[in-house]
Amino acid sequence: MKWVFVFLFVASALYVHFRGKVRHRVGRQLLDHSTFMAPINVLMYAFSRVPTTAFIDPGKHFPELETLRGHWQVIREEARHLREMQHIKAADGYNDVGFNSFFRRGWKRFYLKWYDDAHPSAAELCPRTTELLRAIPSVKAAMFTELPPGSELRKHRDPFAGSLRLHLGLETPNDDACFIDVDGTRYSWRDGEWTMFDETYIHWAQNGSDQNRTILFCDIERPMKYRWAQWLNHFVGKNFIAAGASPNMEGDKTGVINKLFKYFYAVRLKTKELRKRSKFTYYALKYLGIVLVVALIVWI
Repeated sequence: MKWVFVFLFVASALYVHFRGKVRHRVGRQLLDHSTFMAPINVLMYAFSRVPTTAFIDPGKHFPELETLRGHWQVIREEARHLREMQHIKAADGYNDVGFNSFFRRGWKRFYLKWYDDAHPSAAELCPRTTELLRAIPSVKAAMFTELPPGSELRKHRDPFAGSLRLHLGLETPNDDACFIDVDGTRYSWRDGEWTMFDETYIHWAQNGSDQNRTILFCDIERPMKYRWAQWLNHFVGKNFIAAGASPNMEGDKTGVINKLFKYFYAVRLKTKELRKRSKFTYYALKYLGIVLVVALIVWI
């Protein structure tokens, strides 16, 4: 039985790696979070009630989302107000593990909700937007995000396939130099227009224009064919993804993963120092750790 599970895990990881046209290097994919989530994600793909292509038509498959696009100017006004108060920003500390690496390259955010009701700060500062979101149960997470001129997001996959990513343009350069690339296909944001994509495909973004880009960023629950699959999606979201909640300001919820992240990141900084001193030692220890983990799994 043990070898059946090992086989299923390896087969799932290989499927994730070769899915789509764009792939990570094998060394990076080996330690990527999408590899560890592969068995669950393969179930999400297999029993999805919507297409598993890189891009999906939100209007066709999620008609309840039309109210967001219909009120995009109302939402934009609240985003502008937040920006004027400088509340759309990087995390104040090491308490946003999901997006920590993005902040170094200029990306900013203000959480509206994260697998729960609105953050208290969002309900106070963005009442109209949070009211719109509250009326759409399929929206599991939402935030305003900025991509300033000259900033970028490197190639990455998101860890969990239980959601689909919606981007609604609010205040954008309306320029093809500001774009997101999903599995080799580019989309340039435009005011009042939207796109939806599967964030477990490799994607990256860049703002090569001289203007800021502000969007409404939402995670929409993937609808499943069967009740058990929908239950599994809910369970993972509620018990694991929700633990990644990050605050905008004091009084907002911080998930357990982010409470622990500052301690993990202290260790991470030590490993970065080791890498600067000796790449050989760093990679030797890194891959020795992988071998030991695999050996432990096989032995058990």
